[in-house]
Amino acid sequence: MFSAGDWIAAPIETAGETVFAVGDVHGCTPLLEAMLAGIEGLLPVAAPRLVFLGDMIDRGPDGIGTLRRWARAEPVPGIARVDRLLGNHEQMLLLAARGDAAARDLWLSLNGETMLGELQAASGRLGQVPDAAMLRAALGQRTEAALGKLISHVQVGNLLLVHAGLDPAQDRDAFLALPWDDIALRPKHWAWITGGFLDWKDGFGGTVVVHGHTPPAKQRPFTGLEDPHVLAEGRLNLDGGSAVTGVVAAAQLETGRYRVLRAAA
Repeated sequence: MFSAGDWIAAPIETAGETVFAVGDVHGCTPLLEAMLAGIEGLLPVAAPRLVFLGDMIDRGPDGIGTLRRWARAEPVPGIARVDRLLGNHEQMLLLAARGDAAARDLWLSLNGETMLGELQAASGRLGQVPDAAMLRAALGQRTEAALGKLISHVQVGNLLLVHAGLDPAQDRDAFLALPWDDIALRPKHWAWITGGFLDWKDGFGGTVVVHGHTPPAKQRPFTGLEDPHVLAEGRLNLDGGSAVTGVVAAAQLETGRYRVLRAAA
């Protein structure tokens, strides 16, 4: 089931673009399908852009299906401009496939076993550790290539779209330039940060940070917000909880306003 919330006035500037930002999916392919179909139903709009905020995999039952849907050239027909951001779960998978045992252990401790099981079964390599060959065999060339092109963030007007958030204690440009593959930098990394970002009360100098990473129950102690998907203190969180709550959240953002989109089981 797809729903679009009411428009909410907000200090947003998108330089003439209409941005559709999709939060964490975590292997819930039917919810992703419902979200993308719902977005297609909102077209046509001016200069559409689709941004995936990361964490497409793990926890849910169909990470491979989610990735294949996500990797299409136009996941939503009619939106040719697509940005795919790196989430911490993609980071851990890619590092594990590169032979990083510490990253693999961390990944498996954070629900990576669901995706690993899928990869092993799809590649015919049951019981083996992930590597590049396993990814290629399980996912196919297009999806593997898309995983290799993930980016840290996108700036559109005064919107900054990033998986986890910003660290106001660090220089912004330096923070966003932190290497994607240095997992030792967590939790003060753009793919991991929670504390220091979600509880920051002084805004971000007019920038609106659109992010995922932190589901509603984990966000609330930091922000105190009952509604996790509201623009407050310069932040808009679009992690709906997916595999746990049955909700994938997104937003349609235009100059001067936004609305929250939900796909629910």
